Amino acid sequence: MAVQQNKVTRSRRNNRRSHDALKTASWVECAECGELTLPHHVCRHCGSYRGREILVAAIAEEEDEEL
Repeated sequence: MAVQQNKVTRSRRNNRRSHDALKTASWVECAECGELTLPHHVCRHCGSYRGREILVAAIAEEEDEEL
């Protein structure tokens, strides 16, 4: 088992841990509907990605079921 030779100071220990903090998610506005989505992901509201409709939107399916 490894045993340290010298004491690691609080400063050196905390500098090593400075990269461990969680980053907040960056949200972008969907170009089609204006909802906030994660970058490089299909919009859950309208189902579009980069200006093209990829998925059939869940809202459209709900509207069809009501009719």
